[in-house]
Amino acid sequence: MNEQALLGDEAAALGAIHAGLSAAYGYPGTPSTEIMEYLIDKAGEVAQEAFRAAWCTNEKTALEAALGVSFAGKRTMVTMKHVGLNVAADPLMNGSLLGIKGGLVIAVADDPGMHSSQNEQDSRFYAGFAFIPCLEPRNQQEAYTMTREAFDLSERFHVPVLLRMCTRLSHARAQIKTAPPRNQNPLSKMEDKTQWMLLPAFAKRNYGSLIEKQIRLGEWSAAHPANKLELEGRDTSLAVITSGLGGNYYEENLEDFVKSRTGKEPTGSKVPARLHIGAYPLPEESIRKLCEKAERVIVIEEGQPVIEERLRGILPQRIIIEGRLGGNASVNRTGELDPDVVRRGLGLPPRPNVLSAAGVGGNGYIALPKLPGRPPQLCQGCPHADSYETIKKVVQDLDGAEGHPNTSLNADIGCYALGGLPPYSVPESIVCMGASVGMARGAAEAGLKYAIGIIGDSTFLHSGITALIDAIVANTPMTLVILDNSIVAMTGCQQTMLGSDKLRPLILGLGLNPEHLLELEAKKTLLEENAGKLKKEIEYRGLSVVIFKRECLEAARKRQKAFKENGAGD
Repeated sequence: MNEQALLGDEAAALGAIHAGLSAAYGYPGTPSTEIMEYLIDKAGEVAQEAFRAAWCTNEKTALEAALGVSFAGKRTMVTMKHVGLNVAADPLMNGSLLGIKGGLVIAVADDPGMHSSQNEQDSRFYAGFAFIPCLEPRNQQEAYTMTREAFDLSERFHVPVLLRMCTRLSHARAQIKTAPPRNQNPLSKMEDKTQWMLLPAFAKRNYGSLIEKQIRLGEWSAAHPANKLELEGRDTSLAVITSGLGGNYYEENLEDFVKSRTGKEPTGSKVPARLHIGAYPLPEESIRKLCEKAERVIVIEEGQPVIEERLRGILPQRIIIEGRLGGNASVNRTGELDPDVVRRGLGLPPRPNVLSAAGVGGNGYIALPKLPGRPPQLCQGCPHADSYETIKKVVQDLDGAEGHPNTSLNADIGCYALGGLPPYSVPESIVCMGASVGMARGAAEAGLKYAIGIIGDSTFLHSGITALIDAIVANTPMTLVILDNSIVAMTGCQQTMLGSDKLRPLILGLGLNPEHLLELEAKKTLLEENAGKLKKEIEYRGLSVVIFKRECLEAARKRQKAFKENGAGD
């Protein structure tokens, strides 16, 4: 073994490499992005068996490519953030019915607290929905070992396996110990092709097989070391169930929790009985054993109340269950867990903030003042700022500008979503990847006179093309504005799948009238000129597409830095 200091995302990626990975695919999305970035970086090294790692147009195409790798008998990984799993849900739900050949691991990073997301979705629900196993590491070491295990598990049960990461684990660094890597699988297709053809007759049989696997998966989960039951010598009148990062935060507060209940130092008989869950499906028998004599159960899980909801169908109604649900809710219903949130859930007083060397206040602590908030904003000089200034000017000049009663300004997910905040305050809706195009079409067909969709170049390739086809066929009276900064900026400047020079021929190939495809340079000095051209297209009573083009400043800096480092000059 050797030791390395890695982010949780990097540990999962290295675990995949050491498990004999042949190919990995993904779409960037915080907090999952570093998994694929690490894989892409390591795929270029010649000191190990070669594997492929690549970004894809969206999460659905990534998972479908991975299914092809598994079909060929090789081991494969897909990476995405939690909302990306919605995009990949179709191949996920159908993929669980296939006879998975090469191990297929779906690494999904959830974002409790919505640090950079539009919801707090919990991917464990998807694992249960698809009847597939889920592994939930609580630290970087488990991120490495569980990823390796996930490939073996996938091949053992012939199903995809979901690896659930969370923001704090993904982006925190710790020392891990690695094990010797294994070789890649040989090329070997599944002999029974009906295992991969979901025609109704075959799919019914495969679904029946998937249901039968649930008994064996339950046995696997019950025996898994990550599902650790602690009963011996414990106080069984109070049961605590933790999962993922919740286990770390509970242990950090355990000493104070026991003292608050007994007034004594923690000993075995005073410490509550506990079950930590890191592998799903839920170990129901362990839960029943834990709670057999319990009068009260506290559930501490990162994300939504996945475990807690199931408890209400597993345990007798006499037992009080405390977690995120109902009148007994003791842990915040929304937001991310941290030691202080768990502390409140355990009924403990707040921990003092900062130790003062001067002993201010008599108890040696001083309270920190509340820091002012800093809302996210576009970078200084961002091309999107000039594009939004242009859009804002045009909309103000349109009929009924006050309150925009005749306009629909539908934006999308990306850096440009920040245009919904002051000083721009342009978009009126931001929903999900690609929704701007479809919503603008619907708003136009509902009767709003000026329907405008605002989308980035990468997001357009991800989810906007199909909605634009609908609008082209209908010749919907709307304008799609594509903000082309030539990069996937918000997630760290990954390359877009197609370069800026490919957008025009792509859109024309879909059937748009060339007279109403406009390319403008997003530049402050061109504001008046661009506003006049944009206004003309918005007032056109058919479909038009306007592309604002200028490279992202961060991408330009990175490119210039790379040129200098490679000795290429400025």
